[in-house]
Order: sequence, then C-alpha cells, then structure tokens
Amino acid sequence: MSETPQRERPSIDPEYDHLRKESVDEATLEELLSEYVLGRDDHENAPAFVIRPTDVQEVLRVLREEAGFDHLSCITSQEYEDRFESILHLTKYDRRTHEVSLVVQLPRDDPVCQSAEPVFRTADWHEREAYDLVGIEYEGHPDLRRILLPESWQGHPLSLDYDQNKPQVIRYAEHANPLAESRRVGESETMLLNIGPHHPATHGVLHLRTILDGETVADVDPDVGYLHRCEEQMCQQGTYRHQIIPYSNRWDYTANLPNEWAVARVIEDVADIEVPEYAQVLRTMATELGRMLGHFLALGTFALDVYGEFTAIFQYAFRDREVVQDILEDLTGQRMMFYYFRLGGVCWDLPEPREEFLEKTRDFLDELPAKLDEYHDLIVTNEIFQLRTVNTGVLEPEVAKDYGVTGPVARGSGIDYDVRRDDPYGYYENVEWDVVTRNGCDNHARVLCRMQEVEESAKIVQQCLDLLEDWPEDERTVQSNVPRTLKPDADTETYRAVESAKGELGIYLRSDGTNSPARFKIRSPCFHNLSALPEMAEGEYVPDLIASLGSLDIVLGSVDR
Repeated sequence: MSETPQRERPSIDPEYDHLRKESVDEATLEELLSEYVLGRDDHENAPAFVIRPTDVQEVLRVLREEAGFDHLSCITSQEYEDRFESILHLTKYDRRTHEVSLVVQLPRDDPVCQSAEPVFRTADWHEREAYDLVGIEYEGHPDLRRILLPESWQGHPLSLDYDQNKPQVIRYAEHANPLAESRRVGESETMLLNIGPHHPATHGVLHLRTILDGETVADVDPDVGYLHRCEEQMCQQGTYRHQIIPYSNRWDYTANLPNEWAVARVIEDVADIEVPEYAQVLRTMATELGRMLGHFLALGTFALDVYGEFTAIFQYAFRDREVVQDILEDLTGQRMMFYYFRLGGVCWDLPEPREEFLEKTRDFLDELPAKLDEYHDLIVTNEIFQLRTVNTGVLEPEVAKDYGVTGPVARGSGIDYDVRRDDPYGYYENVEWDVVTRNGCDNHARVLCRMQEVEESAKIVQQCLDLLEDWPEDERTVQSNVPRTLKPDADTETYRAVESAKGELGIYLRSDGTNSPARFKIRSPCFHNLSALPEMAEGEYVPDLIASLGSLDIVLGSVDR
C-alpha cells in the first residue's frame, strides 16, 4: 500500500500561536479580527462574531492562516422576521474544542453574501444547499444552482414565506455534456455516461453525471437529492421531548444509533439536561455496536463493488452483522429503527436475565478476532482486491481537509481526527481505545481503517460490559428527570457533533422559547465526503470511480436528508 506523507500546515503567525495550543481566547480572537467585527452573538459552543457580507473570504483566510482554523465544519442558513443569516462554524482538525462562529447578517430584500468557496472548497455544496432551501445567494460562487431540489422548483422550502401548497411543475431535460468541446482531442471526443440513479454500485438513488475521455473519467458531478425529505423542516415541526430523535434513525439507517446521540447531545446542551453516568455507559456500548453494523455493511458491499464477491465476503459480513443486530434487538427491541436514546439517558436497562445478555455479547466479542482474520485473508491478501484499491481514489490530506472530510475517509488519509476523543462526550474518555489512521490515502487505506475500527469498537464494548456488570444495583439510573415539556430560552444557539460511523455528524439548533426548534440544521458526514469524489475519481478509469465511491461508504438518507 502506498504511503503518502501529510503536507506541512501553513506557517502560523507566532503572535497568535497560542490559539493553537490552549483553549480559545476570545479576546485574542477579537483582536485578530478587530477590523472586520461588527458585533458579537451568543452561541453556547463557541465565540460568535458578526462580520460584513463582503468580508467573508478575508476573515476566513485570517482564521485559517494565522490562527489554524482549517476545518469549516458547517454552514447554517436561516431566516428571521427582519433578516437572513449565514453562519460559518469553524474548528481545527488538530484541536476540535477550538471553535469559532462567523455570523453574516443579510437584509431580507437582498440576501447576498460573499462566497466562502475560494477559501474552503467544502463551502461549494453548503452554499448551494443554503440557496436551494433558504434563498440566500452567494456572490462569487462558481456554480450556484439547486442541489437537493429540481432546478425548476419554485420557492425555497425553509424560507418563512414559502407556500407549501403551491403546485410544482418539474421540467425534464436531456443532460448536456459540459466538456464536449473543450475535451475533444484529434478524432476522439468526450462522452456523457449516466451512472445511476438506479444502479447497485451507487448505494442508493444517486446519479453520477460522468464525462469520459476514452476510458478515463474527465469529469464527474454527483447529482443528489432524490431521497430528500426536508428532514430539517420535519425536526423543526416536532417537539424536543419525543418527536425529533425518532427521525434521526432515517438519516444513516445502516448505523443509526450515533444519529440519536447527535440529536440528544444538542438538545441536552440547550436545555441543560444532565445524563446519569450509568446511562452514558449504556449509550457508549450501544453506539459502538451500531458502529460495527455500519462497518460490516461497508466492508461487504465494497467487496461486492470492486470484484463481485458475493458468496464469501459479502455473506460473511452479513453473518457477523446479523449477530450484532440480534444483540441490539435484545437491548432496544428493534432491529433497524432503534429509538433507544431518550433525552437525559436511554429508554431502559439491559434486558433480563442480564447475565444472558452479557454472555451473548461477550461470545460475539470472543469470536470476533478470528472472524476479522478471515476478512484479512480474503480481502487484504487478494490480488484482485489490491489491484483495484491500492493507489486508486487517492485523496491527499490537505485536499480532504479543504472538503471538510471526516471519519474513516479522513483517517484513511492520515488525518488524526475523531470527535469521540477530540471533543469527548458519553463515556469515551473513561475507556481505553485508539483512533485508527492510515497514510495510504487510497481506497485500500479506507477499507483497512474501517476493519481496524471494528476492533477498537470491540474494545470499548468489552469495557462497557465489564462496567455494567459490576455497577452497584442502587445506582443503575437510566434516565434523569426531564420535564414533560421542554422550552429552552429563546435565541439559545449551539452546534454539537458526534462521531458517527461515517464521520462528524453535527447539528446546529436555535430555540425560540417554544417546545420546537426555530432552526435545526443537520451536518451530514456523507454529504461532505461525497463532495470530494471528483478529486478522487478524475483521471481514473470507470471501475476506479466505482471503487472510490464505494470506499466513501455513503448513505443517501444521510446525504439527502
């Protein structure tokens, strides 16, 4: 496997070097941005600075080059009665707890903001989504068009004046070849190849507009939105107490317990809800079992993608996944849409008889090393697999950061970033485990990263089982006392994230004093990771494009929301 060294980080101004070493000093940040700051806003998770719409790029460059904020994790767009807002949430790949928010306030009659795309490539899809759903325009964006809804859609669904009853007429048009003239060399000419949306290799309803120059991929444009259900609006219409967490199971439905934790964490933050320590152990154990669900599925389907292996690896992966699903069914009562988390804890304790559940789970963990050895023998040493994955789909570390890539895709490029460790929650900081990274930067590295993460999840589950078994009987509190109706203070804003099987799953929430959120923005790791596909696939062959897409392990329920 190829080893690609990480590039050096841009030099940091020594005057502000302490911003990278200690907790964020708001006064120093304010001094750094003094010529750009119009005012301050109150965000629970980070200092928030109001800046001019025309200063976005300059402020981002200052924060990136002089203070080390190299991760634009999310852009939230929203509308108030008197203005629009575009909020940029920044942090650092090497220090997750360093966070800063940039708030850009825009007039209702002309919501135009300078694009962040020239500084962070990940802003491309974010700003297209903000334009699509809210109606904010981004000046200087290279390709500002709808991304989740059809181009002929009328109105913006998350704007305050959107008419949900207005009939929509969808225009069907033939796909044009954007490179037809420019890529023609001699007698050759480019060809438009539609891959998907109904194709097994796209892992859902995903359409890839692919331009071929001979057998080489000259351009690929992921066309998403076929599974869009406006989940954010559905969450804004639900109540905090019971009606939002169940929706989250529908995002990444292959490994959905981290989704529940993302919702629980952000609501518990704004409502100041404490979670009992015993419940944190249960949450941690259940979530790591859920992570295994996602990684087993990713491994099996990837083998099917790259060399059609159905009889062995695919079925072995489902064999082991079924065991984990049986364990989670015993724990939660469900096999897919678990809804195990509740605000302030979980819905119930380990099933009775407790000893039987512990024994069943430990039996699985005891057998797991031998099963992982089987995967290594069948996959890692397979010559066809190596030919299809080594040095294909290369994603350099700095490119991955530019696109906001996280999870095994980022760690497969040597980026040592994991929200569980870098912004601790639950019981993760009290158990022993390691963050897995690989320096190959290719499809092979990403597969190995997921296989090793299964081992680390098993370590965590084993320690949680030991803790749960010995926990004092009179301290087994699974939920704190949460009010029946939650109404956080108006204008409380925060952004919180967890580490899902696919990467950083974050949620921005703003309350308005009622029992439902005024704004609920979902930061999907699959959305970000998929946006980097052109960087991995252009210049490769079509089979390599399929392998690169499979190595991203996307779920369209998470991409489209």
